[in-house]
Amino acid sequence: MQPTLDFYWDIGSTNSYFAFKLIQPIVKRYNAKVNWHPFNLGFVFRSNNYVLMEEPKAKMRNRKADLNRWATFHNLPFKMPDNFPIKTSRALRAAIASRQWNLEFEFMADMFSAYWEQNTGTIGEYATLNAIAGKLGINPDKFEAACESAEVKQALIDSTNQALERGVFGAPSIYLGDELYWGKDRMEFIDAQLASFNQ
Repeated sequence: MQPTLDFYWDIGSTNSYFAFKLIQPIVKRYNAKVNWHPFNLGFVFRSNNYVLMEEPKAKMRNRKADLNRWATFHNLPFKMPDNFPIKTSRALRAAIASRQWNLEFEFMADMFSAYWEQNTGTIGEYATLNAIAGKLGINPDKFEAACESAEVKQALIDSTNQALERGVFGAPSIYLGDELYWGKDRMEFIDAQLASFNQ
């Protein structure tokens, strides 16, 4: 049976960027399937009375240096965007809408690259999202209409509520069965669990 992972993410999460990159060779190695679940991380934070920018100043100062260490170690072109944090609802709905063209992974990849590698601070605006869609061969007008549809808006609400009900408290959150792996630094555990399925 093909193993399946549920990957909960938000484009505004640095750790989601790294995990998106680092999970790919693992998935390929074990021929695993990934169900991508965009969810509103800000809503989850508020539900848990957590405010990212109110963390200790010493921790915030260290965050950028630590992220750059990760980028260097894994040879990723990560750059902290000038526009951070951002409102991500449109971008998350765009990822859901891209499923209608069977281009969810490709759209996610281009969106993560634009924001976390190319410093595209307008990733939450339709002008930028439509341009990404256009490069993938999607009609921008039809794409924006899909993003604004009641169906897609509800899908994001449902995905966010499902995340909360399942116990998601941050991004990324990766489920393998009922086991939750949170953060970009859980890849070795996921790898080991997938390897155990082949024993």
